[in-house]
Amino acid sequence: MRALVTGGAGFIGSHIVEALLARGDEIRILDNLDPRVHSGQVPAFSHRVRFVHGDILSPTAINEAIEDGVDTVFHEAAMVGLGKGAADAESYASVNVIGTVRLMDAIAHQPSRHPRFILASSMAIYGEGAYECKLCGKSRNGRRMAENLGKQDWEPHCVDCGAELEPLPVTEEQPYRPSSIYAITKLNQELVCVSLGRDYNIPVVALRYHNVYGPRMPRDTPYAGVASIFKSRLLAGRSPIIYEDGRQLRDFIHVEDVTQANLLVADAPEEDVAFEAFNVGTGRPKRILDFALELTKSLAPGLEPEFPGLYRSGDVRHIFASISKIRRLGFNPRISFEEGVARFAAEPTRMSASGVPS
Repeated sequence: MRALVTGGAGFIGSHIVEALLARGDEIRILDNLDPRVHSGQVPAFSHRVRFVHGDILSPTAINEAIEDGVDTVFHEAAMVGLGKGAADAESYASVNVIGTVRLMDAIAHQPSRHPRFILASSMAIYGEGAYECKLCGKSRNGRRMAENLGKQDWEPHCVDCGAELEPLPVTEEQPYRPSSIYAITKLNQELVCVSLGRDYNIPVVALRYHNVYGPRMPRDTPYAGVASIFKSRLLAGRSPIIYEDGRQLRDFIHVEDVTQANLLVADAPEEDVAFEAFNVGTGRPKRILDFALELTKSLAPGLEPEFPGLYRSGDVRHIFASISKIRRLGFNPRISFEEGVARFAAEPTRMSASGVPS
């Protein structure tokens, strides 16, 4: 297989590249080596990798990356994080949406057969997770009210009877309620890919990643997730700061299992995956506090998490995956929570261009 991995020098993309190389595939990488995430140096790739140092917004770089055709595109390049204000919105829309449009347009105008297009999407497009009220049944509104958060009443309530809602796993049919600029652009990216994919006969598959962690995860950058933030504080000898009460449920999935999911949909029969979306998680929710405690156990056993009663406006309370759909393709997460966190604790950190460990 000839594959293009956009963002192939990054966190998830680099793992996909390694897995493809291990099975003998021909790899191209398109990556701009954003200094907020990378050291600014071109990584030492195998001689079997063709590296194009360029931006996803550059038609010249894109055409160089897909020259002579590819069989599969793993589109990992994206601007990630929460995003705030109009300036951020423009940057996120430009990279995540316009960059994807330019990539698909270039692919469509290649004379060779169009490749399978695997999009790295996100569970962020759902916003809040799924809920039910034990008295009233399934709830379509898990949004939390600002006045309740101010009183440290963290759980969403039934709009009909006021009872606390019970969290459920999200399926791929969950309504979209993106609550950040990033999430809005990822949803638009999915919609654009499906629309252009049907127009251009490019089979698109969307993988909605849940909370991915593991080796080479950025640290102390705008791209860091809660796992890296906790690790950063613990390595500095400081306690993890827990927002709300730490009982928020998330689906933490190791990057090796995310890589497995990508290769699985790349190899699956086209009729089983084309124009489908799949949750990529473990299906086994854990509290954010559980991650902090497990990481503390490995890195700083004497420390205790701190609970200052803080919260972030727009944060969701609970979200975790139903993975029954991707399981039907043969997906089976292999890395347990305990093993994954222990390995994450032991892994070296990366350095950003500013010299900050990441």
